[in-house]
Amino acid sequence: MTNMNKKDIQSALNERKGWQVWWRLLRPHTLTAAFVPVFIGTMLASLEESINFPLFSAMLFASILIQAATNMFNEYYDYVRGLDTEQSIGIGGTIVRDGISPKTVLGLALGFFGIAILLGVYICIATTWWIAAIGAISMAFGYLYTGGPYPIAYTPFGEVVAGFFMGTVIIGISYYIQTLSLSISVLFVSLPVAILIGAILLANNIRDLEGDKQNGRNTIAILLGKRGAIQFLKVLFIAAYSSVGIYIALGILPIWSAIVLLALPKTIGAIQVFKSGDTPLEMMPAMKYTAQTNTIFGFLLGISILIQLLIPLSI
Repeated sequence: MTNMNKKDIQSALNERKGWQVWWRLLRPHTLTAAFVPVFIGTMLASLEESINFPLFSAMLFASILIQAATNMFNEYYDYVRGLDTEQSIGIGGTIVRDGISPKTVLGLALGFFGIAILLGVYICIATTWWIAAIGAISMAFGYLYTGGPYPIAYTPFGEVVAGFFMGTVIIGISYYIQTLSLSISVLFVSLPVAILIGAILLANNIRDLEGDKQNGRNTIAILLGKRGAIQFLKVLFIAAYSSVGIYIALGILPIWSAIVLLALPKTIGAIQVFKSGDTPLEMMPAMKYTAQTNTIFGFLLGISILIQLLIPLSI
Protein backbone atom coordinates (compact mmCIF):
# COMPACT_ATOMS: atom_id res chain seq x y z
CA MET A 1 0.00 0.00 0.00
CA THR A 2 2.71 2.50 0.94
CA ASN A 3 4.39 1.95 -2.44
CA MET A 4 1.25 2.90 -4.38
CA ASN A 5 1.15 6.40 -5.85
CA LYS A 6 -1.91 8.60 -6.39
CA LYS A 7 -2.73 7.14 -9.80
CA ASP A 8 -2.42 3.59 -8.47
CA ILE A 9 -4.84 4.38 -5.65
CA GLN A 10 -7.30 6.05 -8.00
CA SER A 11 -7.15 3.06 -10.33
CA ALA A 12 -7.58 0.53 -7.52
CA LEU A 13 -10.58 2.44 -6.15
CA ASN A 14 -11.98 3.13 -9.63
CA GLU A 15 -11.97 6.86 -8.92
CA ARG A 16 -12.90 8.92 -11.96
CA LYS A 17 -12.85 12.62 -12.73
CA GLY A 18 -15.75 14.93 -13.59
CA TRP A 19 -18.98 14.91 -11.62
CA GLN A 20 -17.91 11.73 -9.82
CA VAL A 21 -15.39 13.79 -7.81
CA TRP A 22 -18.26 15.66 -6.18
CA TRP A 23 -20.29 12.48 -5.81
CA ARG A 24 -17.42 10.84 -3.90
CA LEU A 25 -17.19 13.90 -1.66
CA LEU A 26 -20.70 13.09 -0.43
CA ARG A 27 -19.56 9.51 0.44
CA PRO A 28 -22.82 8.11 -0.96
CA HIS A 29 -22.42 4.72 0.76
CA THR A 30 -22.98 6.50 4.09
CA LEU A 31 -26.09 8.43 3.02
CA THR A 32 -28.36 5.43 3.57
CA ALA A 33 -27.64 5.94 7.28
CA ALA A 34 -29.67 9.14 6.86
CA PHE A 35 -32.42 7.67 4.67
CA VAL A 36 -33.13 4.51 6.66
CA PRO A 37 -34.02 6.14 10.02
CA VAL A 38 -36.35 8.70 8.39
CA PHE A 39 -38.04 5.92 6.42
CA ILE A 40 -38.52 3.69 9.47
CA GLY A 41 -39.73 6.51 11.72
CA THR A 42 -42.24 7.58 9.07
CA MET A 43 -43.45 4.01 8.47
CA LEU A 44 -44.01 3.60 12.23
CA ALA A 45 -46.00 6.83 12.19
CA SER A 46 -48.10 5.56 9.28
CA LEU A 47 -49.59 2.97 11.62
CA GLU A 48 -51.08 5.85 13.64
CA GLU A 49 -51.64 8.72 11.18
CA SER A 50 -51.75 9.38 7.45
CA ILE A 51 -48.38 10.53 6.18
CA ASN A 52 -47.67 14.22 5.64
CA PHE A 53 -45.43 13.87 2.58
CA PRO A 54 -44.07 17.45 2.56
CA LEU A 55 -42.86 16.93 6.17
CA PHE A 56 -41.44 13.52 5.26
CA SER A 57 -39.59 15.01 2.26
CA ALA A 58 -38.22 17.92 4.30
CA MET A 59 -37.02 15.59 7.07
CA LEU A 60 -35.43 13.19 4.59
CA PHE A 61 -33.64 15.91 2.63
CA ALA A 62 -32.43 17.64 5.81
CA SER A 63 -31.06 14.37 7.23
CA ILE A 64 -29.19 13.58 4.02
CA LEU A 65 -27.76 17.10 3.88
CA ILE A 66 -26.54 16.87 7.48
CA GLN A 67 -24.94 13.46 6.83
CA ALA A 68 -23.25 14.73 3.66
CA ALA A 69 -22.04 17.86 5.48
CA THR A 70 -20.64 15.72 8.29
CA ASN A 71 -18.72 13.72 5.68
CA MET A 72 -17.32 16.96 4.24
CA PHE A 73 -16.27 18.22 7.67
CA ASN A 74 -14.51 14.87 8.07
CA GLU A 75 -12.73 15.35 4.74
CA TYR A 76 -11.73 18.91 5.60
CA TYR A 77 -10.52 18.47 9.19
CA ASP A 78 -8.66 15.21 8.54
CA TYR A 79 -6.79 17.04 5.77
CA VAL A 80 -6.08 20.08 7.97
CA ARG A 81 -4.72 17.82 10.71
CA GLY A 82 -2.53 16.01 8.19
CA LEU A 83 -4.29 12.67 8.66
CA ASP A 84 -5.37 12.21 5.02
CA THR A 85 -2.77 11.58 2.32
CA GLU A 86 -2.86 10.47 -1.30
CA GLN A 87 -2.65 6.87 -0.04
CA SER A 88 -5.64 7.16 2.34
CA ILE A 89 -8.39 4.63 1.68
CA GLY A 90 -12.04 5.17 2.53
CA ILE A 91 -12.12 8.93 2.06
CA GLY A 92 -13.66 10.97 -0.72
CA GLY A 93 -10.13 11.92 -1.77
CA THR A 94 -11.36 15.15 -3.32
CA ILE A 95 -8.73 17.26 -1.56
CA VAL A 96 -5.67 15.02 -1.48
CA ARG A 97 -6.16 13.23 -4.81
CA ASP A 98 -8.44 15.45 -6.91
CA GLY A 99 -7.10 18.85 -5.91
CA ILE A 100 -10.37 20.40 -4.73
CA SER A 101 -9.72 23.39 -2.48
CA PRO A 102 -10.17 22.66 1.25
CA LYS A 103 -12.06 25.95 1.56
CA THR A 104 -14.46 24.78 -1.13
CA VAL A 105 -15.17 21.57 0.79
CA LEU A 106 -15.70 23.50 4.03
CA GLY A 107 -17.93 26.01 2.27
CA LEU A 108 -20.08 23.24 0.79
CA ALA A 109 -20.44 21.63 4.22
CA LEU A 110 -21.59 24.92 5.76
CA GLY A 111 -23.92 25.51 2.81
CA PHE A 112 -25.52 22.09 3.28
CA PHE A 113 -25.97 22.88 6.97
CA GLY A 114 -27.62 26.16 6.00
CA ILE A 115 -30.15 24.46 3.71
CA ALA A 116 -30.84 21.85 6.42
CA ILE A 117 -31.57 24.69 8.86
CA LEU A 118 -34.11 26.21 6.47
CA LEU A 119 -35.81 22.84 6.10
CA GLY A 120 -35.76 22.55 9.89
CA VAL A 121 -37.51 25.92 10.20
CA TYR A 122 -40.28 24.65 7.92
CA ILE A 123 -40.64 21.48 10.01
CA CYS A 124 -40.76 23.54 13.22
CA ILE A 125 -43.43 25.90 11.86
CA ALA A 126 -45.55 22.87 10.95
CA THR A 127 -45.00 21.05 14.25
CA THR A 128 -43.14 22.47 17.26
CA TRP A 129 -40.06 24.61 17.87
CA TRP A 130 -38.69 21.98 20.25
CA ILE A 131 -37.52 20.24 17.08
CA ALA A 132 -35.17 23.20 16.51
CA ALA A 133 -33.35 22.54 19.79
CA ILE A 134 -32.95 18.83 19.04
CA GLY A 135 -31.87 19.58 15.47
CA ALA A 136 -29.31 22.15 16.62
CA ILE A 137 -27.78 19.66 19.06
CA SER A 138 -27.66 16.98 16.36
CA MET A 139 -25.96 19.34 13.90
CA ALA A 140 -23.47 20.41 16.57
CA PHE A 141 -22.49 16.81 17.15
CA GLY A 142 -22.28 16.31 13.37
CA TYR A 143 -19.69 19.10 13.27
CA LEU A 144 -17.89 18.00 16.43
CA TYR A 145 -17.61 14.45 15.14
CA THR A 146 -14.42 15.47 13.34
CA GLY A 147 -14.32 19.25 14.00
CA GLY A 148 -13.36 21.15 17.12
CA PRO A 149 -10.37 20.61 19.43
CA TYR A 150 -11.44 17.11 20.58
CA PRO A 151 -13.06 15.26 17.64
CA ILE A 152 -15.47 12.54 18.75
CA ALA A 153 -14.36 10.34 15.84
CA TYR A 154 -10.90 10.07 17.38
CA THR A 155 -12.27 8.61 20.64
CA PRO A 156 -13.91 5.28 21.61
CA PHE A 157 -17.32 7.01 21.62
CA GLY A 158 -17.74 7.68 17.89
CA GLU A 159 -19.92 4.63 17.25
CA VAL A 160 -22.23 5.37 20.18
CA VAL A 161 -22.69 9.05 19.27
CA ALA A 162 -23.31 8.31 15.58
CA GLY A 163 -25.73 5.49 16.35
CA PHE A 164 -27.69 7.56 18.84
CA PHE A 165 -28.08 10.71 16.76
CA MET A 166 -28.37 9.11 13.32
CA GLY A 167 -30.53 6.24 14.55
CA THR A 168 -32.61 6.87 17.66
CA VAL A 169 -32.90 10.66 17.39
CA ILE A 170 -33.78 10.76 13.68
CA ILE A 171 -36.31 7.93 13.99
CA GLY A 172 -37.85 9.69 16.99
CA ILE A 173 -38.10 13.05 15.19
CA SER A 174 -39.44 11.44 11.99
CA TYR A 175 -42.17 9.74 14.00
CA TYR A 176 -42.95 12.79 16.12
CA ILE A 177 -43.41 15.29 13.29
CA GLN A 178 -46.06 13.00 11.80
CA THR A 179 -47.96 12.13 15.00
CA LEU A 180 -46.96 14.88 17.49
CA SER A 181 -46.39 12.08 19.99
CA LEU A 182 -43.71 9.57 20.94
CA SER A 183 -43.93 6.04 22.34
CA ILE A 184 -41.49 3.70 24.03
CA SER A 185 -42.00 1.14 21.23
CA VAL A 186 -40.59 3.63 18.71
CA LEU A 187 -37.47 4.00 20.84
CA PHE A 188 -37.15 0.21 21.04
CA VAL A 189 -37.42 -0.16 17.27
CA SER A 190 -34.73 2.50 16.83
CA LEU A 191 -32.15 0.40 18.68
CA PRO A 192 -31.25 -2.13 15.93
CA VAL A 193 -30.98 0.74 13.45
CA ALA A 194 -28.73 2.70 15.83
CA ILE A 195 -26.62 -0.42 16.35
CA LEU A 196 -26.10 -0.93 12.62
CA ILE A 197 -25.21 2.72 12.07
CA GLY A 198 -22.62 2.33 14.84
CA ALA A 199 -21.45 -0.82 13.05
CA ILE A 200 -20.70 1.22 9.91
CA LEU A 201 -18.39 3.45 11.94
CA LEU A 202 -16.79 0.45 13.63
CA ALA A 203 -16.17 -1.17 10.25
CA ASN A 204 -14.56 2.06 9.06
CA ASN A 205 -12.31 2.11 12.12
CA ILE A 206 -11.33 -1.55 11.72
CA ARG A 207 -10.26 -0.83 8.15
CA ASP A 208 -8.28 2.25 9.24
CA LEU A 209 -6.96 0.77 12.48
CA GLU A 210 -3.23 0.89 11.73
CA GLY A 211 -3.31 4.35 10.17
CA ASP A 212 -5.44 5.74 13.00
CA LYS A 213 -3.06 4.28 15.57
CA GLN A 214 -0.09 5.99 13.91
CA ASN A 215 -1.99 9.31 13.87
CA GLY A 216 -2.80 9.24 17.57
CA ARG A 217 -6.46 8.30 17.43
CA ASN A 218 -7.95 6.18 20.19
CA THR A 219 -10.96 4.49 18.59
CA ILE A 220 -12.62 1.43 20.06
CA ALA A 221 -11.10 -0.64 17.23
CA ILE A 222 -7.64 0.39 18.44
CA LEU A 223 -8.50 -0.40 22.05
CA LEU A 224 -9.83 -3.87 21.17
CA GLY A 225 -7.31 -4.68 18.44
CA LYS A 226 -8.33 -6.03 15.05
CA ARG A 227 -9.45 -9.47 16.26
CA GLY A 228 -11.37 -8.05 19.22
CA ALA A 229 -12.98 -5.34 17.05
CA ILE A 230 -14.17 -7.93 14.54
CA GLN A 231 -15.70 -9.94 17.39
CA PHE A 232 -17.38 -6.79 18.67
CA LEU A 233 -18.73 -6.09 15.18
CA LYS A 234 -20.14 -9.61 15.15
CA VAL A 235 -21.82 -8.95 18.52
CA LEU A 236 -23.40 -5.78 17.12
CA PHE A 237 -24.79 -7.68 14.14
CA ILE A 238 -26.19 -10.41 16.40
CA ALA A 239 -27.75 -7.80 18.69
CA ALA A 240 -29.46 -6.04 15.76
CA TYR A 241 -31.00 -9.22 14.33
CA SER A 242 -31.86 -10.66 17.75
CA SER A 243 -33.65 -7.49 18.86
CA VAL A 244 -35.97 -7.76 15.86
CA GLY A 245 -36.80 -11.34 16.84
CA ILE A 246 -37.52 -10.23 20.41
CA TYR A 247 -39.73 -7.37 19.23
CA ILE A 248 -41.69 -9.74 17.00
CA ALA A 249 -42.23 -12.07 19.96
CA LEU A 250 -43.38 -9.14 22.12
CA GLY A 251 -45.72 -7.81 19.41
CA ILE A 252 -43.77 -4.57 18.98
CA LEU A 253 -42.95 -5.49 15.38
CA PRO A 254 -45.05 -7.58 12.94
CA ILE A 255 -44.04 -11.10 11.91
CA TRP A 256 -43.20 -9.60 8.51
CA SER A 257 -40.14 -7.99 10.08
CA ALA A 258 -38.40 -11.35 9.88
CA ILE A 259 -37.59 -10.40 6.28
CA VAL A 260 -34.60 -8.46 7.65
CA LEU A 261 -32.85 -11.86 7.60
CA LEU A 262 -32.44 -11.32 3.86
CA ALA A 263 -29.61 -8.94 4.76
CA LEU A 264 -27.61 -11.77 6.37
CA PRO A 265 -25.43 -12.58 3.32
CA LYS A 266 -23.99 -9.05 3.39
CA THR A 267 -23.48 -9.30 7.16
CA ILE A 268 -21.62 -12.61 6.89
CA GLY A 269 -19.59 -11.26 3.97
CA ALA A 270 -18.41 -8.30 6.04
CA ILE A 271 -17.08 -10.50 8.83
CA GLN A 272 -15.38 -12.90 6.42
CA VAL A 273 -13.62 -10.14 4.49
CA PHE A 274 -12.41 -8.45 7.68
CA LYS A 275 -10.98 -11.75 8.92
CA SER A 276 -9.12 -12.44 5.66
CA GLY A 277 -8.05 -8.89 4.75
CA ASP A 278 -4.86 -7.26 5.99
CA THR A 279 -4.64 -3.91 4.22
CA PRO A 280 -7.25 -1.10 4.07
CA LEU A 281 -7.73 -1.78 0.35
CA GLU A 282 -8.36 -5.49 0.99
CA MET A 283 -10.86 -4.64 3.73
CA MET A 284 -12.77 -2.06 1.66
CA PRO A 285 -15.41 -4.63 0.56
CA ALA A 286 -16.12 -5.39 4.23
CA MET A 287 -16.88 -1.72 4.81
CA LYS A 288 -19.19 -1.81 1.79
CA TYR A 289 -20.96 -4.95 3.02
CA THR A 290 -21.51 -3.38 6.43
CA ALA A 291 -23.10 -0.29 4.88
CA GLN A 292 -25.22 -2.54 2.66
CA THR A 293 -26.33 -4.51 5.72
CA ASN A 294 -27.63 -1.29 7.25
CA THR A 295 -29.36 -0.32 4.00
CA ILE A 296 -31.03 -3.66 3.29
CA PHE A 297 -31.90 -4.36 6.94
CA GLY A 298 -33.37 -0.90 7.48
CA PHE A 299 -35.26 -0.80 4.19
CA LEU A 300 -36.77 -4.24 4.79
CA LEU A 301 -37.68 -3.31 8.36
CA GLY A 302 -39.56 -0.26 7.07
CA ILE A 303 -41.22 -2.33 4.33
CA SER A 304 -42.37 -4.90 6.91
CA ILE A 305 -44.17 -2.14 8.82
CA LEU A 306 -45.75 -0.91 5.58
CA ILE A 307 -46.95 -4.46 4.83
CA GLN A 308 -48.54 -4.59 8.27
CA LEU A 309 -50.40 -1.39 7.40
CA LEU A 310 -51.58 -2.53 3.98
CA ILE A 311 -52.57 -6.15 4.58
CA PRO A 312 -55.68 -5.37 6.68
CA LEU A 313 -56.89 -3.15 3.84
CA SER A 314 -56.73 -6.07 1.41
CA ILE A 315 -58.78 -8.47 3.55
